[in-house]
Amino acid sequence: MPIDAPVGSDARHDPYAALRAPDVGLYLAGSLVGTLGLQMQEIAIGWELYERTHSTLALGLVGLVLILPVIAFALPAGHVVDRFDRRRVLLIALSLYVLASAGLAIVSATRAPVWMVYALLLLNGTATAFQSPAKSAYFAQTVPREHLANGMTWSSFTWQLASVLGPAAGGAVIGIAKSATPAFVLGGAASLLFATAIAFTRSRPTERTTVARDRRDFLAGLHYVLKTKVILATLTLDMFAVLLGGATSLLPVFAKDILRVGPTGLGWLAAAPAMGAVLVAIALAYRKPMRNAGRTLMAAVIGFGGATIVFGLSRSFWLSIAMLVTIGGLDMISVVIRATLVPLLTPDDMRGRVAAINGVFIGTSNELGGFESGALASLIGPVGAVVFGGIGTIVTVIGVGVLWPELRRLKNLDRGPAIED
Repeated sequence: MPIDAPVGSDARHDPYAALRAPDVGLYLAGSLVGTLGLQMQEIAIGWELYERTHSTLALGLVGLVLILPVIAFALPAGHVVDRFDRRRVLLIALSLYVLASAGLAIVSATRAPVWMVYALLLLNGTATAFQSPAKSAYFAQTVPREHLANGMTWSSFTWQLASVLGPAAGGAVIGIAKSATPAFVLGGAASLLFATAIAFTRSRPTERTTVARDRRDFLAGLHYVLKTKVILATLTLDMFAVLLGGATSLLPVFAKDILRVGPTGLGWLAAAPAMGAVLVAIALAYRKPMRNAGRTLMAAVIGFGGATIVFGLSRSFWLSIAMLVTIGGLDMISVVIRATLVPLLTPDDMRGRVAAINGVFIGTSNELGGFESGALASLIGPVGAVVFGGIGTIVTVIGVGVLWPELRRLKNLDRGPAIED
């Protein structure tokens, strides 16, 4: 959401302020294409694995395999991003995505053993471990600080727009080709196009006042997150809420066995959360800055949990779509608050290390959440797993609000968090 203007300010709100900065448009266009390809690939992975194994646990293992490299490389990745040229690190990470996509296409086309899919997902996860902090820190250098929240809103918009188009396109490609192979090929091509766009962008120089020469500096990002209570509370809320409330990893099961809508229906189910997120992102970009960011965040996550429960119980395709749209719209509020808060509170020379820790929280919630959902579904069924997760999300919000009252008192985000006394 846009950074709040000072109370009483009569300055006219410019919803396109960040887009007027040089190279921001090129970056976001490349990010849109790259994310679209990754979303197509995600649909292809889920469909191929479930078609070949008919196992919810196999779907859950995707998240576990993807998050392991993110956790393992979080600290070194953050150090590399802060120590070396961020654009170059981002280009190398995108190259790894291209290699992983090519490998997945070959495995799919030749019907190679399933374990090879997971091996390539490890490579994909390694790319994510470096790409996530590099992308976040590099974009923060590209956008003027005073327009950072507006830039994060448009960045989230492009990500979510790709998340609408990518799954739908992926499902359509699989349905037409009767194979996931073309989706993997297109995913690799999209990463290559994003890398090309990045190669032509420029950003402000980074002032590197600290270099990770010893263990203390190496762990500086982790220490900074732990001592900054508002950041820690926000990341914790996002991690546990999405970890428990994430139903997307089970969408192939709902599409095939419960709603019976096939790969095309799966594509629309997977795209529905991003549809809601796109609508909310546009509203946030155009609306005047909001107040009471902390309470709004907590209310949005509670709604996220409630919509997840309804989705799990639904037997109607359109009700399921509506709940997924609601889930995506409410999650967008959390995404933009976190994406704005973290770089605003973090010194530029530490943004790589802090972004890497942030990536662990995000990756844990998304990928490990997929493993949790798949494993729990294998025990109590997909419906029970989703409903249990929604209830757990609501309980998490209550717990975080009690542990970190600073989050409840978080007001506007005008050049740093304003917290009500």
